[in-house]
Amino acid sequence: MSYLELRRVSKRYGAGAAEVQALRDVNFAVERGSFVAVMGPSGSGKSTLLTIAGSLEDPTSGEVLIDGNELSSMSRNEKARLRRRTVGYVFQEFNLLAGLTAVENVALPIELDGVSSRKAHRASMAALEELGLAERAHHYPDELSGGERQRVAIARAVVGERSLLLADEPSGALDSNNSESVMRLVLAACRRGVAAVVVTHDAQLASWADRVVFIRDGRLVDQTVPPPSPESLLENFPEPAPHR
Repeated sequence: MSYLELRRVSKRYGAGAAEVQALRDVNFAVERGSFVAVMGPSGSGKSTLLTIAGSLEDPTSGEVLIDGNELSSMSRNEKARLRRRTVGYVFQEFNLLAGLTAVENVALPIELDGVSSRKAHRASMAALEELGLAERAHHYPDELSGGERQRVAIARAVVGERSLLLADEPSGALDSNNSESVMRLVLAACRRGVAAVVVTHDAQLASWADRVVFIRDGRLVDQTVPPPSPESLLENFPEPAPHR
């Protein structure tokens, strides 16, 4: 059975002439231990797909299931508990707490779930070390570069016992070496049984996935299993030419 499943999910914003159809009848499923990359042009619905998959937004129509539980049947508190315990997010904005150090930011979600401070600190340091941030662990977010803050956000998403990882452009501010470190963490999480969905414009990153799904104008238009080379991904699904 799929761990994450979207069934005929649509999402509209606004009304009348201002209405925007962000997703259109999307069917999408991810198994435990599977890494799925989502590619598509800007504005195609990639980020909306992630926020709905993680219960941060409700679809206009359709069903979303996590581990067989239909999200629309859950209360707000139940959804919040599900997000805290089950879902690891990597947002484009990072969403780090300014008053906490890097290691404290990483440890906080699992401490809230009852993990002892010492165990949470140890696991968080291990994740930061994997991403080359051990020496920056006790710095605050405003003392870190953009790429360092991004790696802290990724460490926070993968640490602990979460079973669903949702990442929006996790390598956007990173060089190739740090991007590979991120991918190793994602793959290690998948080996533990985590279902991972990564939205990316980076064909090199997408080529690490078990499956690549393409989205355009709110519709899933194609997928590749297994993914081709980065060059083939770009050839088969290029970005549209900019308007002049």
